[in-house]
Amino acid sequence: MDISTFRAHRHGGGSASEQHLSLAVLDMVGTTVTDGGRTERAMSLALAESGVEPGSARFEDMLAYTRETMGYSKMAVFSHLFEDPDTARNANKLFEQAYDELIAHGGIKPIPGAEETIAWMRDAGIKVCLATGFGRHTQNVVLESLGWMGLADLSLCPADAGRGRPYPDMILTAVLALDLDDVRNVAVVGDTSADVLSGLRAGASVVAGVLTGQHSEATLRTAGATAVVGSVKDLPALLEPRTP
Repeated sequence: MDISTFRAHRHGGGSASEQHLSLAVLDMVGTTVTDGGRTERAMSLALAESGVEPGSARFEDMLAYTRETMGYSKMAVFSHLFEDPDTARNANKLFEQAYDELIAHGGIKPIPGAEETIAWMRDAGIKVCLATGFGRHTQNVVLESLGWMGLADLSLCPADAGRGRPYPDMILTAVLALDLDDVRNVAVVGDTSADVLSGLRAGASVVAGVLTGQHSEATLRTAGATAVVGSVKDLPALLEPRTP
């Protein structure tokens, strides 16, 4: 049996069904990458520079919303927080500028085992897509800072697909871009409920949560994760062939 054939328990229990895994869509910050909380710091700076008083009830409510929606398109988050489209776009620009400055001198690191797991997948014939809620520029800055350009088969941001998480667009775009036959042969992995929802909506057979990022095991399972593991380094054990 090829290593890219695995047994996956579908959401909701039931018997295991054999699937041929052809693609893994992996989230970035919180799943394959850690930034030491710089995403939230950049969000805070963007809100403050957009005229929201730090420490005010409005500021704290907005910051709480950004935590709840980690994994979403950052532009979608700001569009929810600010009614005026121009203010939302400017806040997103301020976020990207702040984030670039925060990571310019380091702070972005691979989650331990991430590079090895991606190499394991590609050696097994499983294509890998790195997906994010950041804009393309910010995603490229992160990839370049890690030396990860070319590490995966594909990288996608919301603008590449039309909509970001929790919509399924990035996953479906990856399936089309890589000329794959069946979305059921996809594994989606992330640290937030948005990652889980996007995987379920796309029809992926494996939608796994990891505990190295924003959301708890309870939150991930409530969202519908088919599996929850400690870290991306645990994925080979989850996906490798099982003896019937």
